[in-house]
Amino acid sequence: MHSDDVPGVSVDDELAALSEFALLRENARSIGLTGDLPPVSRVSVTTADGKVSALRWGAGTPRLVFLHGGGQNAHTWDSAILATGLPAVAVDLPGHGHSSWRADRDYMPWSNARTLTPVLEQLAPDADLVVGMSLGGLTALRLTAVAPHLARRLMMIDVTPSVTRRQSAMSDVNRGTTVLVGGQRVFPDFGSMFEHTVRSAPGRDREHLRRGVLHNARRLPDGSWTWRYDELSGADFEPLWADVDTLSIPTTLVVGGASRFVGDDDIAQFRRRLPAIDIRVVERAGHSVQSDAPEFLAQIILDALTG
Repeated sequence: MHSDDVPGVSVDDELAALSEFALLRENARSIGLTGDLPPVSRVSVTTADGKVSALRWGAGTPRLVFLHGGGQNAHTWDSAILATGLPAVAVDLPGHGHSSWRADRDYMPWSNARTLTPVLEQLAPDADLVVGMSLGGLTALRLTAVAPHLARRLMMIDVTPSVTRRQSAMSDVNRGTTVLVGGQRVFPDFGSMFEHTVRSAPGRDREHLRRGVLHNARRLPDGSWTWRYDELSGADFEPLWADVDTLSIPTTLVVGGASRFVGDDDIAQFRRRLPAIDIRVVERAGHSVQSDAPEFLAQIILDALTG
């Protein structure tokens, strides 16, 4: 029954009550999948830094681990995971999604990797590949240093340790939805929150954006809406190039062809430090390759597992 048929029930009421898994059929249709969906459930692990929540996909032992970018959540991987067809764990980073917020608001790769180590030891100790985008990519890189037993292969999506320097020179238009992080926090209703997001990504599909905002929003007691992530601050990630120097596992760097977060000089530095790195450019994809081209990313992931 739709809210229009129920006196006193608003669209915002309906959206706030929507199950987080109710939209998966839309994800499947968007990439041309039919048939039964794989089982997916929300799980959590309590750590010294608070609860870490995650989505467990499939019935088998997880082969893939996914770490999202700053201001995102585990559902950003829904379509890509469906396209791979493999059992996986997608984590809500600390301060994001359904994971706990930290009192010190330290959501940097160094602290994230320490926090996630016991989580992945419990949820995905034998995963073949850790995939991370943006902040999640840098967290995955750091994870290879502090918990090498959890990272047999590494895939970083549209990020290098030089991302802060590069982002500081970008316009708001080129930054896309990343401009939302650090921007307006509270909106009077879901519609205004959604339209605010659309304005930051005018070329993106509205239905796809709507799913993303629904997963990334929560309703406050007064009826207004806010983001599911804590306030984030920037940092200098350049020291993480030292972790690149220590990499001894198969590593892939995926670059959005329409993104400016990774430049030619960043790629050249990666090649100097890690000559065996596999560079994949996904044409017409922006910073969030998993959102813009989930089928292409899924194929790159499958290639990495067999390469």
